[in-house]
Amino acid sequence: MPPQAERIFTTHTGSLPRPRALTRLHAKRSRGEAVDTTELAAATEAAVQAIVPKQLAAGIDIPNDGEQGRESFVLYLRDRLTGLGGESRRRPFQDVEAYPEFKESLLESLKGKETASVTGNLPAATGPVTYVGQDAMRAELAQFRAALDAAGGAPAFMAAPSPGIVAAVVQNRHYDTDEAYLNALASALRAEYAAILEAGFTLQIDCPDLALERHGAWQDRPLADFLDFCERVVAAINRAIEDLPRHRIRLHVCWGNYEAPHDSDVPFEDIWPVIRQLKVGAFVLPFANPRHAHEHRVFRRLPLGDDQVLVAGVIDTLTQFVEHPEVIAERLERIAQSIGDPRRLMAGTDCGFDTSAGRGRVASDVVWAKLRSLAEGARLASDRLLKG
Repeated sequence: MPPQAERIFTTHTGSLPRPRALTRLHAKRSRGEAVDTTELAAATEAAVQAIVPKQLAAGIDIPNDGEQGRESFVLYLRDRLTGLGGESRRRPFQDVEAYPEFKESLLESLKGKETASVTGNLPAATGPVTYVGQDAMRAELAQFRAALDAAGGAPAFMAAPSPGIVAAVVQNRHYDTDEAYLNALASALRAEYAAILEAGFTLQIDCPDLALERHGAWQDRPLADFLDFCERVVAAINRAIEDLPRHRIRLHVCWGNYEAPHDSDVPFEDIWPVIRQLKVGAFVLPFANPRHAHEHRVFRRLPLGDDQVLVAGVIDTLTQFVEHPEVIAERLERIAQSIGDPRRLMAGTDCGFDTSAGRGRVASDVVWAKLRSLAEGARLASDRLLKG
């Protein structure tokens, strides 16, 4: 993390809009269709080369590669893990099923849209899970480093999924217990976590499972059962990052990057006592969306660790509204009051803008306007909180 003494730095949560041609290739590949690997590699390289300077020009201090080379934030691992085959079936989310008219309109909106699916064509774990993606990871990191250096350089991050969200999406058909499966995933994913850090980037671990799965796989179970699942995921992550530099690891939690009622979401105050046990340097949390915007107040009772930073989501990644810089500044000021120290606050987005290629709801030109507004809002908040 950069020093936080003079101003509030800006970042985002991961995925950014992909070019249409690249999205089409990812969608075909997701469906199991043949794709020209040379064409895909060239399209990815061009997209990464373009996305890095655009982030810096928009005022993003800590950029990434926009996840341009990944079909989704989690399913890219199907080529980097052994033991995958068969099929998984995700349970429909509780808040979608509770509103039949909404569900119908949601399905209608997806008709004819070319996307990489995170609900269909999902593999399962049918054998021992190990990591074999070293070459792909090295190539991805080198590609990003080249684009970053060409743009003048900057501190940067790269994301990788948590063992918990992989276990939720790629369901266990091999291991005797779910805990054994979680541990195998944690061991496998450590290779990717370590590679990102060794390349000089901040590691972001994506953990939507620690909130999302309450109204997914655990929707009919007592809260205590879900929290027990969260405890096991937290323990697995802590094992996976043991001896890695915690000040260069940040962790993202959300309730699902999809527009829906979200009135089945587990309250942040229920999960934060478990999440705060994670041995990371920063948390990336969504406080822009209207279901959770008030929950930063939880930090007044259960604060961050003394050496931890909050990357506060103050931009909604699901609406075309371009938040006014003054709105962003006000959000940051309120959150700073809750955590007690604005020097431990960074400005970010609620989630990625295109977590599965082609499914992003916000138009590309609006995304860049939102990020420019984020930078301006962070500047205003910095002037008031750190220079006033």
